[in-house]
Amino acid sequence: MRNAGYTTPPLRLSLQGTRHHLINFIPKLSAASDQKRLRLYHTLLKVIAHKAVPDRPGRSEPRVTKRRPKAYPRLTKPRYELRHQLQTA
Repeated sequence: MRNAGYTTPPLRLSLQGTRHHLINFIPKLSAASDQKRLRLYHTLLKVIAHKAVPDRPGRSEPRVTKRRPKAYPRLTKPRYELRHQLQTA
């Protein structure tokens, strides 16, 4: 694929905006002839590149899960033993 001259950095592209435009273009792309499909494809790329989000420094978040404190203790014995303890207590 040749470089079409789009200079928008990938991190500045809107994921939801791209998804929205793609969903809107899919029916037109599927119904178009080969030559028109290529023009629509280039138009789609222009629209996506034009809708850049502003620079948002410090937007990276760690991919971790945080264990939330619970009101109950952790299950450390088999359930049947704990049930038996509850019934005999």
